Amino acid sequence: MHVISEKKLREFWQEYPDAESPLRAWHRVAEHATWECFADVREAYPSADQVGRCTVFNIGGNKYRLVVIVFFRWGRVYIRHVLTHEEYDRGTWKGDC
Repeated sequence: MHVISEKKLREFWQEYPDAESPLRAWHRVAEHATWECFADVREAYPSADQVGRCTVFNIGGNKYRLVVIVFFRWGRVYIRHVLTHEEYDRGTWKGDC
């Protein structure tokens, strides 16, 4: 998959340094994945959830949330939000999904 864009991940881990390692690990897996459907995502990340057109990943032992939109047909993953658990719970991100 082609992940667009790593910049959001870097900006987040600059503010939350403990998120760097798990976000880099997620990015590495996603870049090498050949996901064709949400079931493929769930094989790699059993806790991933589908919320509307977004896919939500638990990052860093459920401390952070990564919200992406996956276009399986084109092999692209668009990072929409990287959030703390508290920010995620506010739900303001749901407008993108």
